Amino acid sequence: MHLVADVGNTETVLGMFEAGSTELVHHWRFSTTVPRTADEFGLLIQGLVAGAGHDPSAIQRGVLGSVVPSATGPLLRAMAALSGDNVYQVDGGSDLPIELDVDEPLTVGADRIANTLAASRLYGRDTIAVDLGTATTFDCITKSGVFLGGVIAPGILVGLDWLSRRTAKLPRVELRPPVTVIGRRTESCIRSGVFYMAVDGADGVVDRIKGEWSPDALVVATGGYATVVGPHSRTITEVEPFLTLIGLEMAGDCLEGSGEHPDEGKP
Repeated sequence: MHLVADVGNTETVLGMFEAGSTELVHHWRFSTTVPRTADEFGLLIQGLVAGAGHDPSAIQRGVLGSVVPSATGPLLRAMAALSGDNVYQVDGGSDLPIELDVDEPLTVGADRIANTLAASRLYGRDTIAVDLGTATTFDCITKSGVFLGGVIAPGILVGLDWLSRRTAKLPRVELRPPVTVIGRRTESCIRSGVFYMAVDGADGVVDRIKGEWSPDALVVATGGYATVVGPHSRTITEVEPFLTLIGLEMAGDCLEGSGEHPDEGKP
């Protein structure tokens, strides 16, 4: 059994794969913003895996992709303890069969690296990966696995958070597709505005990317809000919520196959 972890600014997504497969067996989400020690991470992971009916001692490998330095060390140590020190960290210096054709490749986030690897192998064509999380990112990935750069924009929840914090009478609402565009109550007005700004904003950025780069690029949505936004977008044609987890699992196969020495869980 293989374990992968995608540490984002708001949530950490944990995934479990059978060795030799990119089919996701189980996944879990927990808050990244809660400080945890390596022991606490270890107990949390063991509980989640055991609760899903699997033996935590069967974990053979771990792969970590993190954009949150404060969580990286403790989680890496926890995954190392569970996998017998067979754990790999994906970052801009990882030896992977992709190219980061940008000005500062070492600063590219692990999630965007994983998306590049997964998109190039799953789709085999120029792809725009729209990752809808704390931030909304647009990754431009060639069919041969070259990351050309992209766009980083505020995430969907930023609008909801800003309205509830900066106004006296506007409530915070749950993000979901509105019944109609025109709202008849304050809550429905907010929901419609935030939702369609996100959908149409994503479509607008995709249009501009296609006009500048690859008109026929495939557009795939991933991340926590992919299934919410994707079906309402006119430019998104594929929805794969766990593209990053799949890419991390693929990265683990590449790093293990290349003979790269596993990270032993040090910060």
